[in-house]
Amino acid sequence: MNLNTRGIINYLLLPISGVFYLVSVLRKWLYRVNFFQVQKFKYPVIVVGNITVGGTGKTPIVIALAQYFKLQGRQVGIVSRGYGGVHHQGSLLVNKDTNAHLSGDEPLLIALQTDLPVMVNKNRAKAVKDLINQCQVDLIISDDGLQHYKMDRDVEIAVVDGTRCFGNGFFLPSGPLRESTARLKSVDFVINNAGLCVGEFSTELALKMFVNVKTGEEKPLDYFKGKYCHGVAGIGYPQRFFDVLIGLGINLEPHIFADHHAYQQNDLAFEDNHPILMTAKDCVKCRQFVNNQMWYLQVEVDLSDDFLKKLDAKL
Repeated sequence: MNLNTRGIINYLLLPISGVFYLVSVLRKWLYRVNFFQVQKFKYPVIVVGNITVGGTGKTPIVIALAQYFKLQGRQVGIVSRGYGGVHHQGSLLVNKDTNAHLSGDEPLLIALQTDLPVMVNKNRAKAVKDLINQCQVDLIISDDGLQHYKMDRDVEIAVVDGTRCFGNGFFLPSGPLRESTARLKSVDFVINNAGLCVGEFSTELALKMFVNVKTGEEKPLDYFKGKYCHGVAGIGYPQRFFDVLIGLGINLEPHIFADHHAYQQNDLAFEDNHPILMTAKDCVKCRQFVNNQMWYLQVEVDLSDDFLKKLDAKL
């Protein structure tokens, strides 16, 4: 079902969406009046989340923020729900040797690219507590969790996809909304990854190079120009990745998988021997059967100095 359009199925699901909306509003109110307890912490927590389902580019921003504060000398830790992973009981401290099948792809990717402690727990508040107890941290960043009100937070950052915005404007399950768009007025910062409205901050994705997943060999962005390649993406919005590759002049055959797809070797067993181009998030789930034809596109998020200055002032 397409959450960006208003088809028959979307309308048929509207009664369920109404229930979802009422429950979410009630739940938020119960936390506000302290009927449900909010877990507070002795160190600041930054939440990077969104009000819709699907990929808005939160994780690259989490990585960029973690690296920024790390360079400042802060002891940074990251918490995640570990969506797509099979770990469900208690907290899991993720490191470079953790299997993505266990932790989920995003926590492992963050751990690999930041070399910082990442704690996975469906209960994010417990993840923060365990991170503080087990690691020497003085600043916590939550990858997603804007609606996890049990976890107290000092700064809220909402990421908006400027291309798709809020889809068809309906709440789950007939649309992509987790909360009303009015929620954006209560967060500290709104980062828009494509468009820009008054009061929002823009962010740009800087393309760096292609990296061979098996050997670590690096190639410039024009290396595959004019060549036939397989494009593989199991992310929230795969077309964005494919558009980037096509923009680099690559003759692309796209292969779309579900977000957080657990890759098997057969998924990438193409009959030809053409290069396979992936996102960094995808390739961490292919380390068990990696081959020389697999490459990922290394990207970085550029955060504006104005945004970082105002973020520092909040902490």
